[in-house]
Amino acid sequence: MLIEVERQSDVCVLRLKGSLVTGTDPEYLQAKAAEIKSKNCNKVLADLRELLSIGSTGIGFLVGIYTSVTKSPGGRFVLVSPSRRVREVLDLTRLSTVIPLVEDIASGEAAMRGEGPAARSAGNE
Repeated sequence: MLIEVERQSDVCVLRLKGSLVTGTDPEYLQAKAAEIKSKNCNKVLADLRELLSIGSTGIGFLVGIYTSVTKSPGGRFVLVSPSRRVREVLDLTRLSTVIPLVEDIASGEAAMRGEGPAARSAGNE
C-alpha cells in the first residue's frame, strides 16, 4: 500500500496504490491522515486508479478523511476512477451514495471547482 499526498493549488490529490485492506499499517494511515490535515486540505481528490482492492480498513480511512474534509466550509471530497473491484465494495457499503465518484481526473477537478454533476454532492454546501 502506498498513499501519496500532493498539494496542487488549493486541492490535495491523494494517490492510492496497491491494496488498502486489513493488515495495512495503522500508523502509516494515521500519518497520512495527519499529513492531509497539516497541509490544510479542504478539497481532496482521491485518485483510485491504481488501488487494486479495498477492505474495511480502507473504507474507514476514506470515511475519516471525507468527514474531516467536508466539515470545513467549502470542503470537498471526490473519489476518482475506482476499479471495478473497488467500485463493487463502495457500492456494497453504500459509500458510493455518500461520496461522489467520477470517472476521470478532469471530472474530479471540475467537481473541486464546483462544476459538473459530482459538484453538488462533493461537499456540504
